[in-house]
Amino acid sequence: MSVTSPFDSDPSEPGLQVQDTAQGRVLRLRGRWTVSSLVQPKVWESLLARLGELGPAGEISWDLSGLQRLDHIGAQLLWNHWGRRWPPQLQTLAPQRSVLERVARFSAAQPQRPRRTLWQRFTALGALVWRLVDHLVDLTRLLGQLLLDIARLARRPREGPWRDVTGHIYHIGSTALPITALVGFLIGLVLAYLTSQQLKQFGADAFIVNILGLSLIRELGPMLAAILVAGRSGSAITAQIGVMRVTEELDAMRVMGIALGYRLVMPRAFALALVMPLVAVWTTLSALAGGMLAADLTMGLTPTFFINNLPNAVQVANLTLAMGKSVVFGFLIALIGCHYGLRVKPNTESLGQGTTASVVTSITVVILVDALFAVVFKNVGI
Repeated sequence: MSVTSPFDSDPSEPGLQVQDTAQGRVLRLRGRWTVSSLVQPKVWESLLARLGELGPAGEISWDLSGLQRLDHIGAQLLWNHWGRRWPPQLQTLAPQRSVLERVARFSAAQPQRPRRTLWQRFTALGALVWRLVDHLVDLTRLLGQLLLDIARLARRPREGPWRDVTGHIYHIGSTALPITALVGFLIGLVLAYLTSQQLKQFGADAFIVNILGLSLIRELGPMLAAILVAGRSGSAITAQIGVMRVTEELDAMRVMGIALGYRLVMPRAFALALVMPLVAVWTTLSALAGGMLAADLTMGLTPTFFINNLPNAVQVANLTLAMGKSVVFGFLIALIGCHYGLRVKPNTESLGQGTTASVVTSITVVILVDALFAVVFKNVGI
């Protein structure tokens, strides 16, 4: 019995033929098993399917002497089908055997990764702890230097880097207003829509003002603003200082006697601490606008009703707490961004890693600090 490949109409096309003989099944390969032939449409998939139908390679006698040509791609296809070991019965020509041996030598099975011992796990944990301690030491040094710079500024305020502060306020605050407004509006819209579906089941439509007001003013507004600023401006701070490290501008500033903390860290910390409460209020107002729109469309509650009942539903202490949190968020984001920027090594890979670590760390710290505020001030404004 003989079964041929659908490509046997052209002798150069890769194909195979199965014959049942007295010695058993013999598989004869035909055509050109090269990359130029195998990449033809449907050829590769059809050959894989035919080889899969034949079963284990050890049960068949393989005859490759009829091949017109065999390159490393075709040999790799056969070697993978053989399970990365030689079949018991194989007939090849000398050049074909050489190609197969070369593929077999460079396609050896990857050794299994040895399991780490208890001591190796312990040392890995120690290395992780040491890296954390190193970061904490640098952050403490940076914070101490920032306090000294603030004291220097208090003694000589006229010599302060006010132009840098105002420039950062513009770039960090003013240019972030469109994206924060858009995200806040959409969050308020979605939150009001989902909340209204549940409140309408109990006839408690008016309580949407309490839910939206408290959640947006106290938590979501400052949190959204901080996360957006951390991803947008925190990464920019790290990238700016990191590029100065790569281009050796930081070394030049040291040579010129310019204090890095006074000119780089303090203006950014001041700018973020000042602008974050304003961005948080702006994001909260946008979210409330989206919530009012959704409440009007889904529940028939007019914006006038929403605005009139909002002061009774949410105490002023919640707004004060939100602005206080925002100041802390902005200060921490600036401090973390400067910390990772100053740790960048003079190469582009370290710059990318430092920027990514800065964003991730800033967002994580913002969430942790917000949870801490929620626990400490749980009785304020509720």
